Amino acid sequence: MKTGTTWLKALSLCIMQNKNYQTGHGNSHEHDDILTMGNPHFHIPTIEGTIYATKAAQVDIYDASTPRLLHTHLPYAVLPDSVKNSACKIVYIARNPKDTLISMWHFFNSIYKPNQDPIPLEKAFDCFCSGVHPFGPFFEHVVEYWKESQKRPRKILFIKYEELKSDPKRHISKIAEFLGRPFACEEEVDDVLWRCSLERLKNLEVNKSGSSFLSTPNKYLFRKGEVGDWKNYLTHEMEEQINQRSRIKLEPFGLFL
Repeated sequence: MKTGTTWLKALSLCIMQNKNYQTGHGNSHEHDDILTMGNPHFHIPTIEGTIYATKAAQVDIYDASTPRLLHTHLPYAVLPDSVKNSACKIVYIARNPKDTLISMWHFFNSIYKPNQDPIPLEKAFDCFCSGVHPFGPFFEHVVEYWKESQKRPRKILFIKYEELKSDPKRHISKIAEFLGRPFACEEEVDDVLWRCSLERLKNLEVNKSGSSFLSTPNKYLFRKGEVGDWKNYLTHEMEEQINQRSRIKLEPFGLFL
């Protein structure tokens, strides 16, 4: 959670529907843009979150007769065999654990305690480091998908949020190629980048109001999206403790976040 899921959903939607609208942002027709018709979480349902959805999903998660985009936060270990052994592809996005922690801290304070004292950062930090984390301990969650992506690169594409931010054209093109929807020209890449930019998504009417999940207004799904925002919040001791966990849990497998 809070590793760039909403952005990845938006990018995936535009990539998969790229052939349906090639207008370019210079003369874009809003009614052709799926992102103006609903929050990305509405168009790509989170499987384990459908019971909390505020509107019926556009996609039938049980109908495998046509290609679909679905999402889950579940650890790889508990994915059903129907996912692991089928032809479906997985794009997994990971993020620096320190930024993940800060993004999650802001997010849960926004949706659960909007008019109350926030959850103390020290408490959120202790929970994060001890593995008390939505959908399982952060480091184990990430390393499971990383190891499997190394074994089966045609099945799982492992994307780092920071690399997507620093070289978006390259990595968006990699996602498109992986999904079997390669771009025909650079203009298409630019168009998807513009459609999915944080500033544009934040300012679309569908994301300023309403909600896709109970107790989760769409507006709280978009904050800064910056790399390194953790430096404004974590103490040196907190930083070192998370770095130490990364060295123990991730780096032996060649993963650096």
